[in-house]
Amino acid sequence: MRYDYLVVGAGLYGAVFAREAKEAGKKVLVIDKRPHIAGNVYSEKIEGINVHKYGAHIFHTNNTKVWEYVNRFAAFNRFTNSPIANYKGEIYSLPFNMYTFNKMWGVVTPEEAKAKIEEQKRAAGIEEPRNLEEQAISLAGKDIYEKLIKGYTEKQWGRPCSLLPAFIIKRLPVRLTYDNNYFNALYQGIPVGGYTSMVEKMLEGTEVRLETDYLEQKAGLDAMADKVIYTGSIDAYFNYALGALEYRSVRFETEILDLPNFQGNAAVNYTDADTPWTRIIEHKWFEFGKDSDGKEISKTVISREYSSEWKPGADPYYPVNDIKNSKLYQDYKILAEKEENVIFGGRLGEYKYYDMDAVVESALETAGKEFRV
Repeated sequence: MRYDYLVVGAGLYGAVFAREAKEAGKKVLVIDKRPHIAGNVYSEKIEGINVHKYGAHIFHTNNTKVWEYVNRFAAFNRFTNSPIANYKGEIYSLPFNMYTFNKMWGVVTPEEAKAKIEEQKRAAGIEEPRNLEEQAISLAGKDIYEKLIKGYTEKQWGRPCSLLPAFIIKRLPVRLTYDNNYFNALYQGIPVGGYTSMVEKMLEGTEVRLETDYLEQKAGLDAMADKVIYTGSIDAYFNYALGALEYRSVRFETEILDLPNFQGNAAVNYTDADTPWTRIIEHKWFEFGKDSDGKEISKTVISREYSSEWKPGADPYYPVNDIKNSKLYQDYKILAEKEENVIFGGRLGEYKYYDMDAVVESALETAGKEFRV
């Protein structure tokens, strides 16, 4: 069998590209080494609850085109991400907002909160932040940094905040309003029925082969298609010829509990250094505690997340975009550009932290270039 495109990876990037290729009249084969489609957005039903197998995924975007596109394949609920932080039993609102500042300092007005942050920034002697620690103190003050950022971030990245680049924390919202909406995006929600169902619809009518390792069967698979869309790790593609890029991995401990409510929120971040997990997800609250028939669910499913350094055999989750790794990626990118008939895409293929909407947008852009008449 001969194909126009071999898509390596049945995650969001691969599924969107495959859909666009099919609609352009192309013959496509999608493969994935896992036993399921949907990549890291894969969800499976346990006790009537759509469990996010590889961590919480909340779709959010300001891009109307992307939102309209994903709504072709799923209806989205009205879930709004409002996580909370647990610091040694003290509970704080996230993202950092007036509720957080009131609990931390007793301030009531935005002016008081702003003055407190500026006072702590001045006391730390920070002018131009040189690392994540200084950037965090500049944004939210030393008290917030010490209680709600330092421990969590160092668990997540496995490195002192003083050695992490400042740009990592720039994505963190800090608001002088009483607003607990973490993303503050125009569109936000979870696909009704779960992400797997959405990706299934994207791949409808396209041939998919699971438990197929591209790199183990590369020569034979390459011979089957005119072009390859590769969404795996770029350094693995080149057999780590220039050295291994660094990734962080995540381990999940998932439990079914015989009670209706464990923590009262979908996501609780544990921000002290002593608690070994970074957060606990209670999956039922992504869909308001209801099953697909709208009935209350009597049990609950929780997942504790443990961040770790990536090692061969584990799943790479997000790149360590420090100076050393960014330089190494650029060297791999030069090699990638010389690969004829191969397009590298997605979080691992481009060694880039992507939100889901950016993955969809990138896949649509790639498809647009490929199929433009």
